[in-house]
Amino acid sequence: MTHGTLTDSEARDLRILAGIMIPASSAHGVPGADDELIFADILKNLERDTADAQTALRHLAQLAGGAFADLAPDHRTEVAIRFKQEGGAPLFALNRVVLLCYYRDDRVMRSLGQEPRSPFPKGHVVEQGDWSLLDPVKKRPPMWRRA
Repeated sequence: MTHGTLTDSEARDLRILAGIMIPASSAHGVPGADDELIFADILKNLERDTADAQTALRHLAQLAGGAFADLAPDHRTEVAIRFKQEGGAPLFALNRVVLLCYYRDDRVMRSLGQEPRSPFPKGHVVEQGDWSLLDPVKKRPPMWRRA
């Protein structure tokens, strides 16, 4: 059986990994990224990152010496730390999907004091920063060739 374009084994490994990336927090009252609703959203939204996700999950399985989900919890943590160091661009793409899906969950948004809604048309207030930090960039010569 497949979950979108991931096999059962890949989906199981990804769910365990997502829970390690963002664990549940009773202190903040939020689920982990392995929560049923959040994980379903992750699987649904892999889309253009499916190939990177599969590459990353193959690398994870290689580091685990088999299915990552079948490892003992302590050994999973060791493998996950090594994977974080070696995962490269495929892991970065996978991480992005996990984070995007996690932070659009209504429960997570409420825990952050945000109204669970899309940012438009109302928008969100963004605190102004120190615009002078851009001065060195503005002073650089153009990096492009004139047409």
